[in-house]
Amino acid sequence: MTLILGIESSCDETAASVVRNGNEVLSNVVASQDELHVTFGGVVPEIASRAHLERILPVIRQSLDQASVSLEDLDGIAVGNRPGLIGSLLVGVAAAKTLSWMLEKPLITVDHVLAHLWAPVLNGANVSYPALGLVVSGGHTSILLLKDASTALCLGKTIDDAAGEAFDKASSILGLGWPGGARVDNAASKGTPKHRLPRPKTKGDRPDFSFSGLKTALLYGVRGNPVRKDGKTAFPRDVSMLLEQDVFDWAASFQEAAVDSIMLGIQHAVTDNQVRCIVAGGGVLANTLLRKKLEAAADSYNIPIHLPDFNYCVDNAAMIAGLGYHLYERGHRDQLTVTASPKGIAS
Repeated sequence: MTLILGIESSCDETAASVVRNGNEVLSNVVASQDELHVTFGGVVPEIASRAHLERILPVIRQSLDQASVSLEDLDGIAVGNRPGLIGSLLVGVAAAKTLSWMLEKPLITVDHVLAHLWAPVLNGANVSYPALGLVVSGGHTSILLLKDASTALCLGKTIDDAAGEAFDKASSILGLGWPGGARVDNAASKGTPKHRLPRPKTKGDRPDFSFSGLKTALLYGVRGNPVRKDGKTAFPRDVSMLLEQDVFDWAASFQEAAVDSIMLGIQHAVTDNQVRCIVAGGGVLANTLLRKKLEAAADSYNIPIHLPDFNYCVDNAAMIAGLGYHLYERGHRDQLTVTASPKGIAS
């Protein structure tokens, strides 16, 4: 029996989790910062890092209490140290290094993107390799070829906005608020994708993604093409002029275009690589249309697909502890000189 404490602080969730043997989640505590950033319509890095400082120790204590274990019971400390907001990452890394030194327990650093692809294992998935990995979140949209759970080649990634970021911006354009993923999904469920929006594709052979043009097309569709008047640029319309059903239809149109863009990347990658399954993770995997289309695509390719439970889509420490267990079993150990990095395997 191996107990790993996972610590996650890559963006705006402060999280800690105790996982037994890589897949039995004994606790999974996530402290959201949404209320701190909602006024700004997005995550403010300085606010996020300060909030992590305030919350990291109470969250770790709560995770240990929920798991009914002590610090001495742990076999290792895993922490997401890349990629992410550097100020936020440093808080989690400092906490993990301190615990490792104090308890004389192994320290294991984990790539946050790869950890998202461990999330389906937490709800019973048995992933066969080589696998095609898809991570779709607020900061990352990446397709990876996985040799195993911790060895991956990045086949494609976003060259501008991540899909989750694009959903947030679309939600703002439509006056739905922040964070935008669930809001756009809910609005889209009441609408019809009647507006034709682009499915951007980057040049070259890689299945890379681009969402900034889609976001701009939505903005111009909703508010009209900007005009120059009296030395100022302005839009002829405002979202407040739309009927509620119009907002729903635009949300449905945007969502379908964004999901289609992701599916084009998957189709490209599956065609070009021999894989035994598809495994996916990240906050945007909570989107109902994306899950439906991924499952349909896997059926058409006649390969299994492994999706995370909804509570493991959001950034969490259980996925960090789970992948940390895999690395621990392989003999991976980090020195206390290790630090955080804003870049990871898919950067």
